[in-house]
Amino acid sequence: MLAVIAAGVAAGFAGGLFGIGGGVVTVPVLYALFRTVGASDDSALKTAIGTSLAVIVVTSLRALGEHRRSGAVDADILRSWSPWIALGSASAGFLSRQIPVEALASVFAGGALFIAGQRLFVRKRSDEKRMDLSHKAIHIPVGIGTGLFSGLMGLGGGAVGVMVMRWAGRSIHQAVATASGFGVAVAVPGVIGFLIAGLNVEGRPPASLGFVEIPAFIAMAIAGAVAAPLGAKLAHKVKGDLLSMLFGLYIAVAATGLILDVFS
Repeated sequence: MLAVIAAGVAAGFAGGLFGIGGGVVTVPVLYALFRTVGASDDSALKTAIGTSLAVIVVTSLRALGEHRRSGAVDADILRSWSPWIALGSASAGFLSRQIPVEALASVFAGGALFIAGQRLFVRKRSDEKRMDLSHKAIHIPVGIGTGLFSGLMGLGGGAVGVMVMRWAGRSIHQAVATASGFGVAVAVPGVIGFLIAGLNVEGRPPASLGFVEIPAFIAMAIAGAVAAPLGAKLAHKVKGDLLSMLFGLYIAVAATGLILDVFS
């Protein structure tokens, strides 16, 4: 429980700082902890993802409130993307029962490492033309893809959202602030899908409802709710280039840890 609370604090702070919901912290930690209590590999990872999504509902709301007060949230993008992100995330939840643990871990780690590489090694794009991300030709396919990918990874949508907004010429601060709101659109339908998909599945951790472990969710949600506004405040004080590099490093470390754990 102490490890769960510590991970909740770290996830909430990181979610506020990077706009990603904190799933890249909570999923590897919960997976490792659920394995220690006897859960199967498959159920441990799926329950870690489902529980992470439940925590993201709380931390995203807290972080988004702080970012709104800073005035950095693009409400048009948030409003136009959210329904399609929710559709993709709901699909991910129902697909989770059929996807093998190795494939799910590969999606998580591969996607996360790609996103990390974009932040660590790709040249600056501040001089590129701004794109209209609220246009239907962009926000419908990208929103569905963001929800599906983020739901399968147990993330809050910000990992993909930040990357897309940076490609479109938005500042890292606006990208982080707006993407923090994607967490609710990803997490609510995703949690429902994981709850239903995990019913009557063998090998789940104790006290699980579907693929959500209730005590871990409560402890992490409380810890994350306290820490998320602190991370959001710090995000607007850190220089853009440094924030972008920290974002990439954070995702790379967490993804590497999970892939080593699963495949070892």
